[in-house]
Amino acid sequence: MDTNTLIILALLLGCLAATVPVFMSLFFAGTVGLVWIAGIDPKIVIEVLYRSMDKFALVVVLFFVLCGNIMTTGSIVKKLIKTANTMVGFLPGGLAMAGVLACGFFGAISGSTVATVVAIGGFMIPALIKDDYDEQFSVGIMTTAPILGVIIPPSIAMILYAMVTNDALEALFLTGFIPGTLIIVGMSLYAYFFCKRRGYKTLPRPSLHETLSTLRESFWALLLPFIIFGGIYSGYFTANEAAVVACFYAFFVEIFIHKDMKLIDVKNVVVSSAVTSATLLVIVAGASVFGEYLTFEQIPNQIANAVVANIQSPWVFLLAVNCLLLMVGMFMDIISATLILTPIFLPLLSKFGIDTMHFGLLMTLNLGIGYCTPPLGVSLYISGAVANRNLIYVSKAVMPFLLIQIAILLLLTFWPDLVLLLPKLVYNYVPG
Repeated sequence: MDTNTLIILALLLGCLAATVPVFMSLFFAGTVGLVWIAGIDPKIVIEVLYRSMDKFALVVVLFFVLCGNIMTTGSIVKKLIKTANTMVGFLPGGLAMAGVLACGFFGAISGSTVATVVAIGGFMIPALIKDDYDEQFSVGIMTTAPILGVIIPPSIAMILYAMVTNDALEALFLTGFIPGTLIIVGMSLYAYFFCKRRGYKTLPRPSLHETLSTLRESFWALLLPFIIFGGIYSGYFTANEAAVVACFYAFFVEIFIHKDMKLIDVKNVVVSSAVTSATLLVIVAGASVFGEYLTFEQIPNQIANAVVANIQSPWVFLLAVNCLLLMVGMFMDIISATLILTPIFLPLLSKFGIDTMHFGLLMTLNLGIGYCTPPLGVSLYISGAVANRNLIYVSKAVMPFLLIQIAILLLLTFWPDLVLLLPKLVYNYVPG
């Protein structure tokens, strides 16, 4: 890298270290690079800002954010948790398993890790502690399980990744189902053996009548994921249209069927979602300006050439990238990291013969794990606030579950056929 590039990088890191908001740091560093170093007309920056947000793919993000807020305002979340508890609550560690399953259910609708931590973790951590589960175990499992929010489709991070790489979004979504299932199984097995060894009490096995009653009560909530994925993969509507359908369905169910949301609440939900969506959009805009500078200076190609000259094996490259992304995930939100790093890594993938959809899943999983990795993982602070515990306590609590997730990450890194199995079966996808 030349001196100018190092100056821009130092400027970006300095802004971040000075707690300047991420989107402003990216925008400022990118603008300085384009205007004062590259000599670009400042009007181009305005064009980049507009072009970055004038993308139809972002509609999916906005409507899935709205759908998640509708569910947390109404009773869909509670019904999903109740259903999960009916399914596994009678097993040792059943309530903890129910929390993991509920994260999977919620993730299949919201697409966000932070939303899953707030909605499911905020409810389940007090419930587990009240039911005499070990507090550290309770905090640990409900801090790490919400990673399912970005792994199980729809995933906001995957939507943005596909927007950069031009991968088929529906096929990319499919890469998340098997990893999500592995995480659910791995964490549930740990909960089972941990709680069985501790001799925790279990709930009585529900009767057939109780099970059917719970399923009947939760029918409309459980139908939502089937509508989303059934519509997408049957060809009735696209992923963009699925997000809109999900919102209208959730509004209809909460207002007219569950009757847990009043018409007066709609305004608050929409305004709250608009604020969240605007936050995401300004990050997209700031990252696009910085990305434009990187592209103009051909920095991704320079990095690609430097990496290829020093690393020959694609497996060594993926292992190094995993370490890098885990560290990045600790310091940067998944939206910014995806938008900044994807254009940098993209030229490297073709040189090493790595499939872009396989890499997209690995990037999403890595950055998701970073959300609950000490010392700066966002989920750690949310769970700490819920449990009224400090960072050190929460960091110790998450360690066993982080090891499980990292083990699954390594499995998926070196077994790409497992990640790409569903895209191959559904779309006859041929890895690039």
